[in-house]
Amino acid sequence: MNLAFFEDDLYENFLPLTYTRPVYDLRCGIDELHKKICRVYPEAKKVYFTRDYLAPVFARKLGAPVNDVDALDDDTVFVNGRLLPSERLKEVVQQFVGKNVVALQDGQPVLISLKSGLCRELGDLFLTPLTKDSLLTLKGKAEFKEVEGLTLLEYPWDLIEHNGELIKEEFSIVAKGEPEGEIDERAVIYGDPKNLYVAKGAFIEAGVVIDVRGGPIYIGEDSYVQTISRLEGPSYLGRDNRILGAQIREGCSFGDVCRIGGEVEETIIQGYTNKRHLGFIGHAYIGQWVNLGALTTNSDLKNDYSPVQVYIKGKFIDSGKTKLGCFIGDHAKTSVGCLLNTGAVIGVMSNVLASGEATPKFIPSFCWYFRNRFSKGWGLRRMIDTARVVMSRRGVTLTEEEIKLYEELYEITREEREKLIRRSRAKLRRKQEAEY
Repeated sequence: MNLAFFEDDLYENFLPLTYTRPVYDLRCGIDELHKKICRVYPEAKKVYFTRDYLAPVFARKLGAPVNDVDALDDDTVFVNGRLLPSERLKEVVQQFVGKNVVALQDGQPVLISLKSGLCRELGDLFLTPLTKDSLLTLKGKAEFKEVEGLTLLEYPWDLIEHNGELIKEEFSIVAKGEPEGEIDERAVIYGDPKNLYVAKGAFIEAGVVIDVRGGPIYIGEDSYVQTISRLEGPSYLGRDNRILGAQIREGCSFGDVCRIGGEVEETIIQGYTNKRHLGFIGHAYIGQWVNLGALTTNSDLKNDYSPVQVYIKGKFIDSGKTKLGCFIGDHAKTSVGCLLNTGAVIGVMSNVLASGEATPKFIPSFCWYFRNRFSKGWGLRRMIDTARVVMSRRGVTLTEEEIKLYEELYEITREEREKLIRRSRAKLRRKQEAEY
């Protein structure tokens, strides 16, 4: 059996996080979504489908077939990249593997099982995100069946909602045997020590408080937790994290090579992000290579306790959540003292400078926001040069594939960015005319 991952058009609900990665490469719990399902089927050949501009970068990252229809050389189960693993999913896969079946839940495709012969014929269908119209191509060739009991993520706040429980479920998978790292005897552990795993090369200093009464904590290889830090479970820290006198509340998941200070609560960080200084980030999802300036703080609760609205696909969506922070795309930066609005969405490579009041709810990709105005800033070339420097500080090289990705993404996001820049300029002109 082959196991293939595809995207549907609802990947757009997760922008700007999915501008730079397939939806199934988003982090939730201990690792990325696709890795969870791959663990269930370790012997299956893995094939990935995504948007064409992402394919070269993702293929290099995985070393696996991406957008390669010829790799579909056996009966294949195509899994929607927004799907969470579960025992129920295993039952559905077992029920349909080796058959031509489209499994729908509430009208949305959760998985598509195709025999090998039909895979080659219809494989091109997955080269672009699946839509309701493109799904009709399978009518008459595969049986459509409704299923239930699966978890299909729909919005970015769903990742935050499921994060803590997934850490609890997955802890025993990654935390095997006795801790291999070093814990100073003067560190304090509340709860069952078996719910704490410190990987090889990691070090917990004296004076650190670790509370695993609410759930387990995993501290990855070569990570370091500094004196006066407090960590609460469930939480996951990837490889080479630095916790620098921080307060890490429950429900946090940090990818590799993060620098964390201040206070963080129920937040996912994709990886390689710097939040070194004081400031609060809560109920948020932050991409890779993000730098949050000292005292950058997001609001995650409105003063009237009403549900938070989030800018999704050109309009505001009621999240139904009273506690919701920010969503920040890769390579974004905030200056010292930035105040991020409740439910703020900040785009890829954007630059947000403190203006003495909370940011707008939406800042487009490749855009500067300063003194209540949007601008193009230094332009794409300078942004790419900055990304190259930032990555080199962590021993990572910006590849030609990544540069091409950002060049294409700059054009993809041009309209939404220039629209707000034009409005900002017009507003400034009106103000100047009124003053004159």
